[in-house]
Order: sequence, then C-alpha cells, then structure tokens
Amino acid sequence: MKVNSQRDISFKSFYRNKTLKKGLEFAADNGALFAATTTLAFSAVVRPAAIWLAPHTDKENKKLACAKSLSSSVAGFLLTLVLSLPLAKSIKKIDKNPQKFLKPETINNFKTGCEKLEESKSYEIATQMFKLGVGLVVAAPKAILTCAGMPFIMQKLFHKPKIRKHKEEESGNLTFKAKGKDKLARDIGKILDNKSVQKFSEKYKNSNFPMHIIAGTDIINTAAFIDTIERSEQIEENRKKALIYNSGISTLLSIISGYIFDKLLDKPAEKFIENFKKANAGMPKLEKQIEGFKIAKPILIIGGIYYMIIPFISTFLADIADHNPKLDLPHKTKKKHNV
Repeated sequence: MKVNSQRDISFKSFYRNKTLKKGLEFAADNGALFAATTTLAFSAVVRPAAIWLAPHTDKENKKLACAKSLSSSVAGFLLTLVLSLPLAKSIKKIDKNPQKFLKPETINNFKTGCEKLEESKSYEIATQMFKLGVGLVVAAPKAILTCAGMPFIMQKLFHKPKIRKHKEEESGNLTFKAKGKDKLARDIGKILDNKSVQKFSEKYKNSNFPMHIIAGTDIINTAAFIDTIERSEQIEENRKKALIYNSGISTLLSIISGYIFDKLLDKPAEKFIENFKKANAGMPKLEKQIEGFKIAKPILIIGGIYYMIIPFISTFLADIADHNPKLDLPHKTKKKHNV
C-alpha cells in the first residue's frame, strides 16, 4: 500500500509541476517564441558540440557551421520576440472576451460541440495560424540577418579576419505601433470572422497542423538563407558550397525524421495527455496546457533531431559534397547585395 501511495504522489507531483504547466501555457500562447527560445537553448551548446564532433571534416567548414547555428538562433529569437509578443497579447484578449472582437455567428461556428470557445479545436487551429505563422513571416529576414551575423561571430569566436568593411546600414524598427486601443486584436477578429478561415479551421482541426507549419518555416528559412549566402560578399567563395549543402541536408533530414518520430510518439503523447488530464481534473487552464503540449511536441522533436543528431551527419556529408567537383553549385550572376 505504501508503494502504491508513493507512486500516486510521484505521479501527481510530476503532472502538477508548476514549471511544466507554465511551459505548456507558454507554448500555447506563443508557439513561435517557444520555438525560438528552444532553438536558442539548443544552438548555444548542443549543435556546436555535435558539429565539432563530426568525423573527417574540414575545420573551417565546422567553424562556419557553428557560426551559422549561433547567428541563426539569435536572429530568429530577436525577430520572433519583437513580432510575436503583441500578436500573442492580442489573441489573449480575444480568448478572454470573444464577444468584443468576434461576431456571434463566428463564436457559434467555432464552438460547435464545445461549451467554451477555448475548447474548440477549430478555434485552436485558427489562432495557432497567427501564433505559429510568425515563424513564416520572420523566415526571410532571419536568413539575411543570419548571413550578416556570421562574419562577426567568426571574427569574435575564431578570430577570423573580416573580408572587407561595409558601411553600416540603418534598419527600420520591427515594432507594431497600433493606432488605437485593441486595434491588432480587432484586426485579428475580422480575419477570424471570415467564413473561409472558419471552414479551413474546421476541415483541418484534426490534422498535424503544428508540424506542417514548423516544416514549412524551416523550408522557407533554408531557401532564403541559401539564396543570401550565394549573393553574399562577406562569406569566402570557397566556403559557400559546404555551407549551402550543410543547410540543405540538415533541413531535409530533420523534416523527414521529424515526421517519422512525431508519428512514432503519437501513442506516448496520448498517454501523457490522458495522465495529465487525470492528475489535473478540474484545474483551471487545463485545455490551454493540453493545447501547449500539442504545440511543444513537434517543436521539441524537430529541435532535438536538428540540433543533436543532424549536425553530426550533415556537416560530414556537406564536407564530402564540398570536395566533389560533380556537385559544384550552378554559377549565378552576382548582384550587389551586401548583408
């Protein structure tokens, strides 16, 4: 009896852990920033270590891959932080007072079969399109900032001299300056009132939407990064090929393996949700925390694969491709594009 009692206490203490709950709420409220924060944590130590352990690989290519990892995560975090906070805050306002921002018909359409709006899967998908969609918005500027930051990191961490000096360019402030109170929340509400958005959300409410958004963000970010690298005058020409192949291979392998592992972990995830519901029955924000788990799952899976396993493989394969003349990149007419 004592053993069962101790197990029960341990079971409840884990699933009722305040840090766990706060983390899940953070993922539900701001999935894009949760992903950027996770990326920053992984890329600071784990990914550079995995890159450095890659066997039979050119040391300079390892340095560039490490610099790319650090520059990318910092740029992504800062951009996402600036853009996602006002968006997440506005959607919270809609959650708390939907009657103020949504038409009665919209609320009824989303609440089909649910007592509360936040329990609706279609509403969850509709709002997550905004929250996770921030990652798609910052993909291109993140790639440009990543490329721009790499020479600086190479110079600071590896004492690599700069190729040439560039004039500092002024950049616009990436902030939302809403005219009038609750303007952004009202604009989001108008989009949610759109029948097409409601139909789309209803149709795909049971799909693996978070994974699709994350995969799409990675593809866009990688494509933008490769294009920026090809045009950059700050990266040495003889190092571009390995860096481009490294990025492409990393993204391809992480997405494929991410979907595989996500599917394999479906049953353990369902078990976790079931246990979590039992331990927190009747607790406030339970549905929000379960939503957060569904968002956090693909982010942590792809993050773990991309930053722990893939760098070891992609850095090695990219180095092989770099030394293979048959895999030379197609020549492009260079344009002036200082980054």
